[in-house]
Amino acid sequence: MIYNTILPPLPLDAWVDTKKTLHLYVQIIGKIRLMLMPYKNHWWHVPLYVNPRGIGTGPVPSKDKIFEINFDFCSHKLVIKTSHSEVEEIALKDGLCVSEFYILVFDTLSRLQVDAKILAKPYELQPQTPFAADNEHCTYQKNYVHDFWQILCFVDAVFKEFSGRFIGKCSPVHLFWHSFDLAVTRFSGKRAPGWDGASKVNAEAYSHEVISAGFWPGDEITTESAFYSYTYPSPQDVDQELLLPAGIARWIDQRGSPMALFTYNDLRKEQDPKAALLQFLESAYVAGAEKAGWDTDALSANRW
Repeated sequence: MIYNTILPPLPLDAWVDTKKTLHLYVQIIGKIRLMLMPYKNHWWHVPLYVNPRGIGTGPVPSKDKIFEINFDFCSHKLVIKTSHSEVEEIALKDGLCVSEFYILVFDTLSRLQVDAKILAKPYELQPQTPFAADNEHCTYQKNYVHDFWQILCFVDAVFKEFSGRFIGKCSPVHLFWHSFDLAVTRFSGKRAPGWDGASKVNAEAYSHEVISAGFWPGDEITTESAFYSYTYPSPQDVDQELLLPAGIARWIDQRGSPMALFTYNDLRKEQDPKAALLQFLESAYVAGAEKAGWDTDALSANRW
């Protein structure tokens, strides 16, 4: 049994407290980007991006300047830079509670004259303790944060290669801070049917037919890191289609719809993890696209 040495283990139970704290930090920064970025379809103005030292917002406009907020997971700092040559840093360390992080971030933005008013509580996370009052989540294990980011770097590069095989409308590879998953989404070009009872967020995200793939580090439902792919609307019998790597990737039920799943631990056993991940992504896409009647020939870049 081969465990790939270039990808570190990421057992959820070992870093779950750090993951929860980091997720809340990231939601605070994501909400700042949400409030100040111009709108883009399917909420593409909202996510964060992997970069050579961590994850960050990219340039964000604010009055007469642009600014950028980056989590530096090499030096373990939050770095805020502006186009007026200003640089501020906040140390990321064990014991830094969400409440203190929140106050430090907004005190720093005030000094930089960046006005960003957010709904200052978690999105789709429990408990719904306001950020300024959250003295529970204070764990920051640098080694696990660094390992998580290293995995994101690998996945980001593979997802970008996968997205380049498609010439239709395709999202950037981006980190959705509400669910903490790195994702890329392909579109058929057709509108999707209405979703009864859909929230404003989901109505916008799923206004058109999509096949989405992603990586997330585990949660209460899926208790280990995994890659996923799903088709919306979900075509009948898609879960009868072959997934690769054969006998390892599998279909699961996710809130009443089929989802393709390939665990990170299984990927680590592969001799060539990049090739295995691309196999999984392609097989899940082909399964959904062919069952849903997408014009796969017209949407293929035909260069790989």
